Amino acid sequence: MSHTLHRRGTAENLKNDYVVFAIAAQSVNAAGSIPKFARFFEMARKYYPEHISSLGDMKTGNVFHVGLEAIEKGFRENSIVHAVFTDPEQVASFLSELKDEDLGLSIVVSGLMEQTAECCGKSGIMPHTQEHSMGIWGKTSRLPEENVLELSTMCGHGMISFGIIKKQVELVKSGKASPEKAAAALARLCHCGVFNPQRAVEIIRLMAE
Repeated sequence: MSHTLHRRGTAENLKNDYVVFAIAAQSVNAAGSIPKFARFFEMARKYYPEHISSLGDMKTGNVFHVGLEAIEKGFRENSIVHAVFTDPEQVASFLSELKDEDLGLSIVVSGLMEQTAECCGKSGIMPHTQEHSMGIWGKTSRLPEENVLELSTMCGHGMISFGIIKKQVELVKSGKASPEKAAAALARLCHCGVFNPQRAVEIIRLMAE
């Protein structure tokens, strides 16, 4: 199951939120995979993703926290390399190039199903598996407001707390931070790097109005 599966939002504000990541099967093809991850990373950067990160044993981090150079030097055979995009055309072009490159890694794409299927179609790829999130069940009345959930669920490991989100929004309201600065502060906390800072800017700006 992908940890990017449970992003909250509307069809409108999720239509420009895509995560593409590469992973090796530890018992099958992980040996010798470091150059493949490096190549995936190099290819992804050509399409200017919003956020790109290496997740191995969770020691490397994301570009907002450690920078690109540290990530490039940190690939391991148990890495998972992510790239977050806002433009479906870039996603389709990236997938097409990945198909031609044939790295031998598993590629997962997260996003609204209709849009991701269209991206795959444009790149000549037929998805073999589709996963759905069934949402949150239980005492949902104890959850914070929807905008807070939209921001917190962009970190698939739940590392961005509700309180920190509300604090950043208050900083924007008071004029002490811009929406861009607040989004970057939240992105630093998503260690694996699947947070979408551009989408966060729009949500924070809406919350601060």
